Amino acid sequence: MNSGSRIALIAALALSGAVLAAAPSSAQAQAAAQGREFTLSKEERAGILPLQSAILASNFGAAAAALPAAQSAARSADARYFVAQYQLRLGIGTNNDAMQAQAIDQIIASGAAPAADLPQLYANQGAHAAGTGNLKKAEAAYARLADITPNDPEALAMYAEVKNDLGKIPEAATLFDRAITLRQAAGQPVPQSWYKRAFKIAYDGRIAPLGLKFGRQMVTAYSNSENWRDVILAHRDLGVPDAEAKLDLYRLMRSSNALHGERDYQEFATTFNNAGLSGEAKAVLDEGVSRKMVDPAKSVFKELIASTSKRATTAKAGLGSLQTKAMASATGTLALGAGDALLGQGDPSKAAELYAAALQKGSVDANLANNRLGIALAVAGRRAEAEAALRAVTGPRANLAALWLAWLASRA
Repeated sequence: MNSGSRIALIAALALSGAVLAAAPSSAQAQAAAQGREFTLSKEERAGILPLQSAILASNFGAAAAALPAAQSAARSADARYFVAQYQLRLGIGTNNDAMQAQAIDQIIASGAAPAADLPQLYANQGAHAAGTGNLKKAEAAYARLADITPNDPEALAMYAEVKNDLGKIPEAATLFDRAITLRQAAGQPVPQSWYKRAFKIAYDGRIAPLGLKFGRQMVTAYSNSENWRDVILAHRDLGVPDAEAKLDLYRLMRSSNALHGERDYQEFATTFNNAGLSGEAKAVLDEGVSRKMVDPAKSVFKELIASTSKRATTAKAGLGSLQTKAMASATGTLALGAGDALLGQGDPSKAAELYAAALQKGSVDANLANNRLGIALAVAGRRAEAEAALRAVTGPRANLAALWLAWLASRA
């Protein structure tokens, strides 16, 4: 929580503070705004009245002078609560942050604070403690806040930040997961900053399941090239099953406009060229040139463009023969390869036919074939069919398929 929010909460608490009853024969004081009565002894009232009078007159010098006597006179829980309320007002009036924090501690410790005020009190206590580096105290305050407001996502998010600062990464990630889930269940938008923090915490802590989950949620809700790039690279760093999965991650980077700079284009083209998918390598280089992210005059790109162009032309000429052989084959291996070639040459609908044939013929990794089928259908704009194919992917490739599903969802 930022300091502005904390001061706003403190002010709200101070404005609801109690005022001593004026009638000298009464031993009661009423917090009118709260509709509650508090009982003080005659001696306590006598010790507190000078402090109250000074606070109500905004005479903060007199209030500061009267505070020690009021604190000394306060013996009961109600009296300590009253004095701490006035101390809080004094701290606000004099911009004394330490006094405000001390007053909040004393309000809580008195045990007389109304239950309705406790969430604000603990939130302020935690925020001040975190702001001054007392993380253990902040953790305790936010733990209490989470106990009394278990369905408050903001409280859980603040608690998560302190857990992260304490190095308790798995706990922080789990708390953020709860906070995000609560907002989603309530139909409330989740701030992008929450997704980013949760994603970074889980990624830095190498908590792959939650990291990948937060990433998918973030790009679904906030689809932009920066978020897609961060999430895709995290997927790669947290581990992909094999080189085939890496190719599909590169394809997703391209589809989500997450390729940035010449290095990305060089890595993409080189990877696909080395995998025998020169058509796709050429297509991405052409795209890089058109987006002015690739300088075709640079020696490294000049050679790469010449190499991929030559190979792509040869591969394109042999596509017809490759398809014929694939469809005539008793197994799906050639059909899977033909699908890859057609996808790279920019014909995703035809590629989908070959991937479907590969699945039907068998002798291929069904999860790989379904993932490629889903990609081809997604790129071809056949959403419902793409979703069905991607949802059929299980095992180690399931996370990658889920990310492609997130891409489809972000385009809805």
